[in-house]
Amino acid sequence: MPETMRAIRLTGPVDIDGLTVSDVPIPEVRPGWVRIRVMAFGVNESEVTSRKGESSPDFSFPRILGIEAVGVVDAVGEGVDLTLGQKVATMMGGLGRTIDGSYAEYTLVDAANVIPFDTDLGWDVVGGLPEMLQTAHGSITTGLGLKSGQSVLIHGGTSTVGLTAIAIAHHLGAKVIATTRNPARSELLTHVGADHALVDDDNLPDAIRAIAPEGLDAALEFVGANALPDTLSLIRPGGAVCFVGALNGAWTIRDFDPFTIPTGVRLTSYSGEAEDLPSNALNSYLRAIEAGTLNVVVASVYRGLDKVGAAHHDLEYRHRPGKCVVVASTA
Repeated sequence: MPETMRAIRLTGPVDIDGLTVSDVPIPEVRPGWVRIRVMAFGVNESEVTSRKGESSPDFSFPRILGIEAVGVVDAVGEGVDLTLGQKVATMMGGLGRTIDGSYAEYTLVDAANVIPFDTDLGWDVVGGLPEMLQTAHGSITTGLGLKSGQSVLIHGGTSTVGLTAIAIAHHLGAKVIATTRNPARSELLTHVGADHALVDDDNLPDAIRAIAPEGLDAALEFVGANALPDTLSLIRPGGAVCFVGALNGAWTIRDFDPFTIPTGVRLTSYSGEAEDLPSNALNSYLRAIEAGTLNVVVASVYRGLDKVGAAHHDLEYRHRPGKCVVVASTA
């Protein structure tokens, strides 16, 4: 085993051209932890924010970025019941923020944040799944408790998690209404599973009420906190809205009045961890992707750590729907 590995280790904020590969020590395994040989990872907006030095206080330099990864178990610490060579996914748990992340040949993570899986899908597909599957699955199951046959609004449907949530809700058997601000992307929404693809403009509430005159059963809010009052007004008594993200940057509502929540409508939120995507759920989704009954969207694939900069550029400026995936190793 060599003593060093290739990684992108930042000592402070950098522009895209500062995402350069260098040799750093391979992390040593310790009790309760797992060293993963990184095969692929998705690139996320939070990593762009971290690269710029604009993250929340829990992030610190120096740091290897990357909040998710898929790969194979390379070494296990005492007390870990995993097999060498086992395919695994990992995400969250401070990865790429308080501990070094996935922009490397190897990453060391707490075994509690490791999810075993088995699939013949390529790393270029699996690499984009952990974070968006975990968030979409958790918000639908934990945040909403969505059931087959219920109606659900995915507000902000062309985001990476929004597209995944549409696919999961459709796979679950729900009636899915999804929104986009760009009419040209309506076909993409229906491709992944939306029964109705609506343009997010001033006519949106009326268009939804025409589809569900008695109110929706549920909604996932990805656009922003300031959109919550309108979204809540579309839900039937006993239904629920889960706040997941803020594509428009509005994470809070000034002078929020709880009485703006309609009587009997539940408002929840979701910000989960790896444990919210258990191995049986991940493997079930992988089988559905293999069978073609669950559609996930990969925007672009980049091969090699030296292409991480290109992935950041495309994520930040090209705004193509779907996940940017870096295949770190082809072995």
